[in-house]
Amino acid sequence: MSVMSPRSPAKTPPAPPLLPALPRAGRRYLRLGTEDRDVLWLYLLTRAALWSIAYGARWLFPADAGTHDPGPVLAPFERWDWGHFLNVARDGYFPDGRGPWDAEWDNREAFFPGFPLVLRAVHTVVPHWTAAGLLISFVAGGIAVLALARIARLYLPDEGAGQRTVQLLLISPCAVFLAAGYSESLFLALALAAWLAAHRRNWPVAATLAALATTVRISGLFLAAALALHFVLTARTRAHWRPLPWLALPALPAALYAWYLHAYTGDWMAWKHAQERGWYRHFHAPWETWNTTWDSAFDQVLATGYAYMLQAELLAMAVGLALAVLLVRRRRWPEALYVGLSLWALGTSYWYQSIPRATLLWWPLWITLAAWTLRSPRFRTAYYCLATPLSTLFALTFLTGRWTG
Repeated sequence: MSVMSPRSPAKTPPAPPLLPALPRAGRRYLRLGTEDRDVLWLYLLTRAALWSIAYGARWLFPADAGTHDPGPVLAPFERWDWGHFLNVARDGYFPDGRGPWDAEWDNREAFFPGFPLVLRAVHTVVPHWTAAGLLISFVAGGIAVLALARIARLYLPDEGAGQRTVQLLLISPCAVFLAAGYSESLFLALALAAWLAAHRRNWPVAATLAALATTVRISGLFLAAALALHFVLTARTRAHWRPLPWLALPALPAALYAWYLHAYTGDWMAWKHAQERGWYRHFHAPWETWNTTWDSAFDQVLATGYAYMLQAELLAMAVGLALAVLLVRRRRWPEALYVGLSLWALGTSYWYQSIPRATLLWWPLWITLAAWTLRSPRFRTAYYCLATPLSTLFALTFLTGRWTG
């Protein structure tokens, strides 16, 4: 069986290079089996490990080496993008008439409203903002790993394939972002559930979940494109084509957000312009972006901390390109489209940013790696030996405020 071949029932005609549609299972589909419980146990253990690293980081790597106070217990998670999510949830996008016309504006409209809205809702129950954000990621991450395990079991016939796939994700270098108050966990929970619903041909549910994912990250539009392609490739009868209008639903949140920003700024492209002002996401040809990132990473242009992170960006882009090529060769067209759109969006800025974090959202990567580790014990050992220290290093880098240098 090939690495990415899904299981098919015996004595059936050859299926197209896509997962077969799953039968609707009702409540039984929501029940947790033995492997599901093992996946959740693994998830809890890795959360405990990351929280232990966060606790130690406060004491061992304080901003002031001579301090006697390690600071608030949740302070390590209050880094970088968390501040933007918090500002939007607490104050809104344009508080007191401030906005991109102010010189010191923080460009918070670059962040989609899904996560801040959930954060504001949870805050009504959990008064501490950071604790509320961590709770969202904790719950959403649990849903995401359950969905990922079930998707992996559809592709791989090996016993324990789902648990292995989740394990590789949870010890990956950027796994700390699944525990922080960031949007990755919430997006994955919605996107992977949408992918499962699509393979059950429950297109209204799949489209609704994809629309919710689009409120969280722009990557929801890439997911919607992959779902649309999957729909076209699997529709065989007139009845199969009837849910087609649902596939337009994921575009609605992005359109409404653009309309909202236009109402305040007069700019239909306010989201993109915020990205450009704050994160240099002006369009550049892919080879120009690669060259700029390479020169900044290795030509001693930047301080070593920044250069190291750009080296990680280059490696993540190389992994993404290899994954896209593999998916095309395996004729996994919807997944190839999803990864390809992500690479295009991330690979056409001034230089690479956030690509290592984006690997968390490429579920075909973790299924492919799981297949390889199940076939080759040596590859499994090599992955664990390389990924585990990198995961610890990246976690410390983020938790001590050194993620971008």
